[in-house]
Amino acid sequence: MHATNSRGRSPAFLQPQNGNGHRSSGYVPGKIVPLRPPPPPKSQASAKCPSVRQEARASFAFSPEEQQAQGGSQKQKRHKNTFICFAVTSFSFFVALAVILGISSKYAPDENCPDQNPRLRNWDPGQDSAKQVVIKEGDMFRLTSDATVNSIVIQDGGLLVFGDHKDGSRNITLRTRYILIKDGGALHIGAEKCRYTSKATIALYGKSDEGESMPTFGKKFIGVEAGGTLELHGAQKATWTLLARTLHASGLTYGAYAFEKNFSRGLNVRVIDQDTAKILESDRFDTHEYHNESRRLQEFLRVQDPGRIVAIAVGDSAAKSLLQGTIQMIQDRLGSKLIQGLGYRQAWALVGVINGGSTSCNESVRNYENHSSGGKALAQREFYTVDGQKFAVTAYSEWIEGVSLSGFRVEVVDGVKLHLLDDVSSWKPGEQIVVASTDYSMYQAEEFTLLPCPECSRFQVKVKETPQFLHMGEIIDGVDMRAEVGILTRNVAIQGEMEDACYGENQCQFFDYDTFGGHVTIRKNFTSVHLSYVELKHMGQQRELGRYPVHFHLCGDVDHRGGYRHRTSVDGLSIHHSFSRCITVHGTDGLLIKDTIGFDTLGHCFFLEDGVEQRNTLFHNLGLLTKPGTLLPTDRNNSMCTAMREKVFGNYVPVPTTDCMAVSTFWIAHPNNNLINNAAAGSQDAGIWYLFHKEPTGESSGVQLLTKPELTPLGVFYNNRVHSSFKAGLFIDKGVKTTIASAADPREYLCLDNNARFRPHQDGDPEKPRVAAVIDRLIAFKNNDHGAWVRGGDIVVQNSAFADNGIGLTFARTFPIRGFQIYDGPIHLTRCTFKKYVPTADRYTSAIGFLMKNSWQITPRNNLSLVKFGPHVSLNVFFGKPGPWFEDCELDGDKNSIFHDIDGSVTGYKDAYVGRIDNYLIRHPSCVNVTQWNAVICSGSYAQVYVQTWSTQNLTMTITRDEYPSYPMVLRGINQKAAFPQYQPVIMLEKGYSIHWNGPVPKTVFLYLINFNKDDWIRVGLCYPSNAIFQITFGFLQRHNGSLSKMEDYEPVNSLEELQRKPYERKFYFDSGTGLLFLYLKAQGQRDGHSYCSSQGCERVRIQAATDSKDTSNCMAKAYPKYYRKPSALKRMPAMLTKPCQGCGTRQVVFTSDPHKSYLPVQFQSPSKVETQRGDPSVISVNGTDFPFRSAGVLLLIVDACSVPFRVMEKKFFPLADVSLVGVYLKTGIPPRSIVLLSTRGEIKQLNISDSLIPLGLAKPAHLSNKGSTIFLGFSGNSKPSWTKLFTSPAGQGLGLLEQFVPLQLEEYGCPRIGAVRRRDLELLKQTSKAH
Repeated sequence: MHATNSRGRSPAFLQPQNGNGHRSSGYVPGKIVPLRPPPPPKSQASAKCPSVRQEARASFAFSPEEQQAQGGSQKQKRHKNTFICFAVTSFSFFVALAVILGISSKYAPDENCPDQNPRLRNWDPGQDSAKQVVIKEGDMFRLTSDATVNSIVIQDGGLLVFGDHKDGSRNITLRTRYILIKDGGALHIGAEKCRYTSKATIALYGKSDEGESMPTFGKKFIGVEAGGTLELHGAQKATWTLLARTLHASGLTYGAYAFEKNFSRGLNVRVIDQDTAKILESDRFDTHEYHNESRRLQEFLRVQDPGRIVAIAVGDSAAKSLLQGTIQMIQDRLGSKLIQGLGYRQAWALVGVINGGSTSCNESVRNYENHSSGGKALAQREFYTVDGQKFAVTAYSEWIEGVSLSGFRVEVVDGVKLHLLDDVSSWKPGEQIVVASTDYSMYQAEEFTLLPCPECSRFQVKVKETPQFLHMGEIIDGVDMRAEVGILTRNVAIQGEMEDACYGENQCQFFDYDTFGGHVTIRKNFTSVHLSYVELKHMGQQRELGRYPVHFHLCGDVDHRGGYRHRTSVDGLSIHHSFSRCITVHGTDGLLIKDTIGFDTLGHCFFLEDGVEQRNTLFHNLGLLTKPGTLLPTDRNNSMCTAMREKVFGNYVPVPTTDCMAVSTFWIAHPNNNLINNAAAGSQDAGIWYLFHKEPTGESSGVQLLTKPELTPLGVFYNNRVHSSFKAGLFIDKGVKTTIASAADPREYLCLDNNARFRPHQDGDPEKPRVAAVIDRLIAFKNNDHGAWVRGGDIVVQNSAFADNGIGLTFARTFPIRGFQIYDGPIHLTRCTFKKYVPTADRYTSAIGFLMKNSWQITPRNNLSLVKFGPHVSLNVFFGKPGPWFEDCELDGDKNSIFHDIDGSVTGYKDAYVGRIDNYLIRHPSCVNVTQWNAVICSGSYAQVYVQTWSTQNLTMTITRDEYPSYPMVLRGINQKAAFPQYQPVIMLEKGYSIHWNGPVPKTVFLYLINFNKDDWIRVGLCYPSNAIFQITFGFLQRHNGSLSKMEDYEPVNSLEELQRKPYERKFYFDSGTGLLFLYLKAQGQRDGHSYCSSQGCERVRIQAATDSKDTSNCMAKAYPKYYRKPSALKRMPAMLTKPCQGCGTRQVVFTSDPHKSYLPVQFQSPSKVETQRGDPSVISVNGTDFPFRSAGVLLLIVDACSVPFRVMEKKFFPLADVSLVGVYLKTGIPPRSIVLLSTRGEIKQLNISDSLIPLGLAKPAHLSNKGSTIFLGFSGNSKPSWTKLFTSPAGQGLGLLEQFVPLQLEEYGCPRIGAVRRRDLELLKQTSKAH
C-alpha cells in the first residue's frame, strides 16, 4: 500500500441513499460538496468582455483577499480596455480559453474535498467547556482552529467539516464531551478521494461520575443515529508489515554488554569483534603486582588480529609492574599516547583498534587525589557492524571516595535499524510503531518511536528505543515466524482524555489505571459511515457494556443488501491502549474491516457479539496484546472469574477453565464470516476463536435465524497467522450459555459452555449433505498450549504449518509436546511433514499424540496417510504413561485412543490401527507391540458402541471381549455425576463382548451403533439379575429433532445357538444362569462420509429391565470361561514395509504469510575441521538440489533472482591455490539481478574478498582472516535486500547446517514483468464483496 497526499481529481463521492432525516437547503443528497458551477453561456463567451455581475459570480471560490485582489485588477483592466472587439481569430480564442482554464484550475475548489465546499462558513467556537452546540439546518461549518465545547449535536442537514491545508500545516484539536450525529447531520474530516493532510484530533473528555449521560450513548462518545453521516479519512499509509530481518534484543546480534566492578586491580581488557560487536575475550592483567602479568598482556595483544577493537580500563592501580615492553606494545598496536606516563592509581581508559594507529585510539586519564579521580577517565569510539548497525564501545575508570570503579559498555547508538518486508516510506519520524512478540509471551510486544533515517531504504526504519526482546525476522524450518510490525500513529485521531489513576466504580480492584475512555457507536439506518486511517487511543469503557472504540450496534445489513451504494467499512484504523475491545460487530452484517490494528486492549478485540452476525469480512487486520477484561465471563482471567459473582445463582463459584478464560483477538460467533490475511499476534487465551451459539444472545435474543451457527458452512478462511497466545492459536469449539443463571444451572449468562459442535451442512439444513469447512493456509507458532484446537465434523486443514507450539494441531508449560494431537474426530491428516520432535530427560515429545486426561471418546475413523518424519523425530507416536501431566492415564478417552494408519507411513504397516498397548478390546494375537510408543499396532475393522444409562450416578462400566476375559476395560463414564452417564468404547467388529457394572444394574440402557457400516456387527452380553424381565426396542433416532422411526421390538429365543442362527433378526437370549442378556448389534443403514450414524438416523437399541435386585451386577465369574473364545485375527496382519514412502510429506517446503511470493530454499552444510578430516562434505543446496564439494577452497553459485523456481547461472570453484582470484570474480563476473551463494572449506588464512562483498550487500569490509568457515549470501543489483548475510566461525570450527529462504522475482530486483502476479487473497476479497 502506497501513501498518497493527493487531493483527488476523480468524480465526486456519492453517498448511499439510506436512513432517514431532514435535509437542509444547502445539503445535496449523495454528495460531499456541491458540484462545480456551470461554465459561462457559449453565446457570449467569445464576443464580449464579461460584465461586473458575471465577474462576481465567477469568483465564488476565492478567499475574500483573493476576490478583492482580483476585483481590483480587473477594474483597472476595464478602464484601459474600453473599445469593442470586432474580430477574434481562432488562434486567439484558444489562447484565451487556455488562460481562463489555467486560472480556474488554480483557484477552483476540488469537489472531492469536503473542506473546499464553497457554502461552508469558517467556525471558531473558542474555548468554552459549557457551550452546548447544535449544528442544524442551514449551518455548514468549517472548523479552522482548536476548540473546546461541552457537546455538539449535528442534525437536520447540519454539516461540520474540519478545515485542511494541502501542505498539512493545520493542527486542529476539538475537545468535547460528546458528538451526536443524526437526522441528516454530517461530520467530515477528509474524504476517501481527498484525504486529510493536516493533523486533526477529537478529544473526548469527562469522568464517569460527572456530567450528563445521554440516552442510548451514555458519556464521552461520538454517536451516529439514523440519518447521520460520519466520514473520517486520514492520510493513507502501510498499516502493518513483517520484519524481514531478525531484531535482536539490544539491537545487536550478540546482545549489548555492560560490566562494572570495584577494585578489579590492574588492566581490565575486552576484545570486541569489529564486525558483530561480540565480546571475543575478557581478561584482567594485574600489572600493579606482577611483572609476569605485564608479559602476559604483551603476548595477548601481540596475537590479536588486525582490526580487532580493544577496550582497556584501569582498576585500582596498574602502573607499578607495567613493563616498558608492554607499554610499547600498547603504543604500537593501539596508538596510545597516555600509557607511557601512567602513574600510581591513575584512572585510565582506552578504546582502540589493533594496528589502527593513534587516529583510531580514544583514551582518557584522571589523576588520583584525596581518594578521588575527580570524574571518570572515559574512552569511547563508535563503529558499524557488517549489517550497518552503529554501536559504541566505552571503557571507563574512576575513583569515588576511596572506591575504585572500572567498567565497559558495548551498545547501539543513534537508533536501531529495522528491516521490513514492505514499502514503509509513508512512515514518518516521530511516529509510533509496535513490534509483535514472537515468543510464547505476548507481553514481549514492544513500542518504538521512529527516528529520521536519511540512509534508510523504503524498506527500512530507524527506532529510538533499544529493543528488550528478540523479535524473529526469519522463515524457520520453512515456517514464517517473522514478527508483525504496525504503525500506530495517524494524522486523524480520536482519543479519550484520561485521569492519572483508576477512580470510582471503574473496576479498580482489577485495574490501577483509568479505564473510562471514549467510544464511537453507530446505530441502524445511518446514512453513511466510512472510517479510514484514523487513530483511536484510550477508547472503550470497561465498566459499561456497549462502550467500545468502534461499535456497530444492531445496524443490520450495511452493504448493498441494506441499500448502501458503497459498502460500509473501517479501513486502516489504529486502535491502541484502549479499555474495552477494538471493533464490535453487533447485529450487523456485510461490514468490511480492513488493514486495522488492535493493540494493547482489554477483552475480545475484533468481536462478533450475538451469534447472528454474518457476511462480515475481516481482511489484513492485526491484533496483538489482547488482555483480559471484565465485561463478559469469556473476557475474564482466573482472578476476575472467581471474584465477579454478582450474576451467578446462589453461592456458585465459577470455574475459570470452563466458565471463563476465553479472551481472544478474533471472537467469531458465527461461522458465516470471512477471515483473510489476518494476524493474531498475542492473546491471553486464543488468537482466533470460532464458537457456536445455540440461539441468538444479548439484544438479538428472539431473532429467528434461518440456520443455526453450528450447522452453517464456514465462510472464507485464508492465510491467517496465530502466535504467542496461551491457550490456542486457533480454536474451533464450544458455545456460550444462553440462559439466565438459575438453581438448575447457576452459571452466569454468556459464560463459556461445552454445548455446541460444529457440523456444517449445505444451506445449514441437517437434511442436506455435509459441507467441509476449509481452513486454508494457517500458520501457528509459539502458542503455549495448542497451535490449533479444531473440533467438529468435516473440517479440513490444508496448506498449513505449525511450529514450536505446546501441541501443534488438535482435532477434537513443560508439558509434553505433540506436533499433531488427536481428540474426538473424525479427522484425516495427510501429506504432513514433522521436524525436530526430540524428547528430553524430563519432557516427552512426539510428532503424533493424544489429548491428555481425556474423558471423551476417540473415533477409530481418525486416519493418517502420506506422513513423513524428519531425521530428528525420536517418537513418531506416544500414547502417554502414568506420571506428571498424564496422571494415571485412566480416563475413558485415554484408554480408547486409536487411529488408522492408512498407508503405513506412520508405523510401517499398511492399513493398520494404532491403539494403546493395554487395550485388549482391539487386539488379536498377531498385533505388534511398540513399547517406546506405549502402543500396539493391529489389523482389523473397528467401530464404537455408545452406551447410555438413566439415573445411575457414579456407576462404572466394565466391558470385556470374550477372547480376553483377563483383560477387561473399566470405564468411568464421561461424567460420573451426570444423571445420564455415557460410555463409548472402541471395539473390534465381529467379536463378542460382555458388559458389567460396579453397582445395581441400570433399569434403562441405550446402545447406539457408532461408525458401523451396513452389515457390521458385534454380539453383546449385558449382565442382569436372574429375575429381570426385559422390553427391548430398536429404532432410528434423528439427532436434530429427537424423533424415532422404524421402531421394532425384540423377541426372546431359547438358546444362544438359536440367536446365532438369526443375527439379522430382532432377537435376544437371556442366560439366567450367568445373568447375561445376549443380542446382536447389526447395522441396517448405510453410513455416508464421516457421519457417525447411518443416513437414516442413529441406530439405537433400548433395553428396559424390570427387577427389584439391588445387588452389584457383575457376571464375570459366571460368564467365563463358559463364553470364552480363543483369540483370532479376522484380518491378517500386513507385512512390514521395506521401502520408504514415495510422495509422503508436504509438497510445500515453505509456508509464508505472503504466498503470492516465491521463496528459494537455500541450505549450507559447513563441517568443522574434525568433520572435514572425517570426510564429511561441504554442501550448498538450492531448492533441494545439492552442490557438494570436498576439496579445500571456495564454491560460488550464481542464481538468477528473477527465475522461478530457480536457475543456477554459474557454478564456480576456486581451489586454495586460486582463492586470490575470488575477489576479482566477485567484482567483475557477477551479472546483475543475481543471487550470490558463497561457501568455504578448509583453512584459508587470507580470504581477501572483503571489499568485493560491499556491492553485494555488506555495509563495510569484513574481517575474514583465520576463519574456520565463511558463508555469504549476497545480491548483485541496485538494491541491498535484507536477506544478504555473512556468517563466519573461528578457526577449526564449522557453521553446521544453515538454512535461508530467499525471495525471488521482487520488484526491487529490477526483474522484468512477466505478467500480473496472482493474488488469491485479493480474489477472495473481491468474491466476498460480490457475494454481498
